[in-house]
Amino acid sequence: MSKAEDLNEEYKLVIIGSGCAGYTAALYAARANLEPIGFEGIEPGGQLSLTTMVENYPGFPEGIMGPELMRAMRKQAERFGAKFVFGEVNSVDLSKRPFSVVAGEIAVKTETLIIASGASAKLLGIESERRLIGHGVSTCATCDGFFFKDKELVVVGGGDTAMEEGTFLTKFASRVNIVHRRDKLRASKIMQERALKNKKIHFIWDSEVDEILGTKEGGVTGVKIRNVHTGKTSDKEIQGVFVAIGHTPNTKIFEGQIELDEKGYIVTKGNTSLTSVPGVFAAGDVHDTRYRQAVTAAGSGCKAAMDAEKFLEEHASE
Repeated sequence: MSKAEDLNEEYKLVIIGSGCAGYTAALYAARANLEPIGFEGIEPGGQLSLTTMVENYPGFPEGIMGPELMRAMRKQAERFGAKFVFGEVNSVDLSKRPFSVVAGEIAVKTETLIIASGASAKLLGIESERRLIGHGVSTCATCDGFFFKDKELVVVGGGDTAMEEGTFLTKFASRVNIVHRRDKLRASKIMQERALKNKKIHFIWDSEVDEILGTKEGGVTGVKIRNVHTGKTSDKEIQGVFVAIGHTPNTKIFEGQIELDEKGYIVTKGNTSLTSVPGVFAAGDVHDTRYRQAVTAAGSGCKAAMDAEKFLEEHASE
C-alpha cells in the first residue's frame, strides 16, 4: 500500500477502482511499463471481496474464495510494479490533459485514466430501510448472513443477485422468503432452478415491501408486504431483510464531464473501452449493463489497459 509521500505528481496512467477490472488493468498496464497507480476506493477488491466462494472464474475447478482471488490479482499486478492507494477519489477534472485526480489530500495528474469504480447496491428507498440498515437490514448476504442463524428472513428481488443471496442465506436461516414484484423471476435459469428447488426458500409473488418493522435497539421484527395487484397489505414476522434489487454505477463524480447513459453507466465506443473523452477509458461494472461477471470485468480491464497503452503511444510526441 503506497503512502501519500511516496507518490509522484504525475503519472502515465491512473486507475480509479479495484476489483477484477481495476486489478487486471493494473496488471496489463504494469507489464507494459506504464507504472500505473490505482486508487482502490473504500472497498479494496470490489464486490468479490464481499463474496465467499467463486465457482465460475476459469482456472479454479474447485472454486476460490472471493477475497483470496482479489488478493492474488492485486499481488500479481504489484509484482510488475503497479502501486495501490487506499482511498476514495473525490473529484476529477477531465477537461484537459493531463487529467487531475483528487482523493482526500492526495492530488495527482495523469496522461490517461481508467475508470473501474464499479457499482453499488440499490436500496428500496423507504425510511425504515435507511433507519435499520446495519440493524437487521443488509445488502450483502455473504457479509452478514452469519449473524442470522436460525432466523426467518426476507430477500427482496428477482434477479441473479436475489437468487444467489437467498440460496446463500439458507446456510444460516431457518427460512428465506423471496419477495418479488412480478410473478416470474428475471434470474438466469440455473440460479432460478437452484432457488426453486431449495426447501428453505419460499416465494412471495407480485409483492413489494412497503415498510420494515423494528428498532435499532431490537433489530428487525417484521415487514409490511403489499400485493401490487390488489393493494392488500399484510404483516409478516421475520428477523432480517436483505435487499438484492441491483446496482447503481459509481459515476457521480464524472457527471457532466463524460458521456453517461440514462442510468448513469459510462458509454463506451463499440467493442472498446474508449469513452467520450480521449485518454479516458472504462472497465467493469461501471459501464457493463449486460453481463456484470467477474470474468467479463477482468476482460474489460485488459482491454482498457491495452487501449490506454495504444493511446499513449499515439500521443507520445505531445
